[in-house]
Amino acid sequence: MLELEARSLSPEAFAPFGDVIDTRTSDYFHINAGRTRRYHDLARVETLGDQARALISIFVSQPVEVPLELTFLERHPQGSQAFVPLHEERFLVVVAPPGETIEPSEVRAFVTDGRQGVNYRAGTWHAIQSVLEREGEFLVVDRGGEGNNCDEFPIDIRVTLPHGEAVTPHKEQEETP
Repeated sequence: MLELEARSLSPEAFAPFGDVIDTRTSDYFHINAGRTRRYHDLARVETLGDQARALISIFVSQPVEVPLELTFLERHPQGSQAFVPLHEERFLVVVAPPGETIEPSEVRAFVTDGRQGVNYRAGTWHAIQSVLEREGEFLVVDRGGEGNNCDEFPIDIRVTLPHGEAVTPHKEQEETP
């Protein structure tokens, strides 16, 4: 079994796999009479093939247990796939470079800080959505259209958090009458 410790997500470390989507590290310009900051073109949306189009969806994911046990990674060979947390949900990102197979020595694991999103390049192998402390809502941009755009590769992976960091389940505040 491949064992990985998730590292902090950074644009430099994630560059071989896609884009980190984070307004804190991006340039912007003002629009709407100066009332809105536009963080423009944060990720390259790839839609390969005839009849392809970009899809915008909302995914609602249940939290995973850590250490995270994975039995496969998936890829989307015909388009990129972006995940942007809507409520500062932290999540694990497990990736491997594009190719027909996965070389275990090239698999990487990252943990987001809750304000970062990711855009997986077309063909990048990645784990299923793995939100941590609580249910998560994500804006997802990916490819729609004809053709098979999801492959799976069997691989046993165990992912831990850095320095024994624990996952603290989020507790909703109790309403006071």
